[in-house]
Amino acid sequence: MSRSAVFLDEMGVGPLWRLRQGAAPEAVEVVVEAPVEMEAIVAEPVAEAAEAVVEVVAEVVAEVKAEAPVAVAATPVVATAAAVESDDTAWFDDAPPPPAAKQLSDADIAALDWDGLTAAVAKCARCDLCKTRKGVVMGRGDRQGAWLMLASSPSRLEEREGRALPGEQGKLLDNMLKAIAVDGGSNVYITHLLKCRPLDEAGQERLPTESESAACRPYFERELALLQPRTIVTLGSMAAAGIHPGEKPVRGTVRQLGNASLVATFHPEMLLQDETGKAKARAWADLCLAKSAHGD
Repeated sequence: MSRSAVFLDEMGVGPLWRLRQGAAPEAVEVVVEAPVEMEAIVAEPVAEAAEAVVEVVAEVVAEVKAEAPVAVAATPVVATAAAVESDDTAWFDDAPPPPAAKQLSDADIAALDWDGLTAAVAKCARCDLCKTRKGVVMGRGDRQGAWLMLASSPSRLEEREGRALPGEQGKLLDNMLKAIAVDGGSNVYITHLLKCRPLDEAGQERLPTESESAACRPYFERELALLQPRTIVTLGSMAAAGIHPGEKPVRGTVRQLGNASLVATFHPEMLLQDETGKAKARAWADLCLAKSAHGD
């Protein structure tokens, strides 16, 4: 078998018919048809591959067409965003400063409820203490309590905690009240005459000025009106003097503030520093006097 016949046989074309001398020419057509069949067999995988390529190209074209509007639309959006940012910046540069928060008058403060009073104290700018304070200290406790514990102004610790008499001071006050059968957690309200901490130019605590005390007084008076306590115990000499400006307080006596009995005693911070025990003994006498004036 010749080499060509082997190739044709491997391709499934069939035997190669050889012409004999003098044979009819029709036999030649058989030989001619074999290459046609071979071409069909060889061309079939090529056709299938071509169809696959066409399908892939069609899918790619479809994806490009689908993505094209997004890409085109994205360009104007970026430009618009840049334009807006530019306009916003220009507007901000030319805009006037925001107006200062409206400060309430004494009459406005006198009409506030507890929540309104707390909000007003938080944003108060009625005196220059708002420029140096780190925070305000609103009263805490039972807003229907019959007992009012009143200090002068917040300390550094109170300003930091945002709470009247925190820590050891508060624990000592609770124990003092418990000793005269007063529940410090349910029948007592604690506050200050001033809601901000007065500081000098060196950052040290100082006494409040008359103008600062006058500016903050309406807040305390509104607390007093909402609370309506039966007994007020001032804590420390500054609170005792500040509640009745111009009047010298006298320990061991009962004064009046409206319908409330008023008794002066020591601040718990001073009692914590008392190593002799004398101040604590006097404070016990003050609390017994307050309890007697309270009537329970």
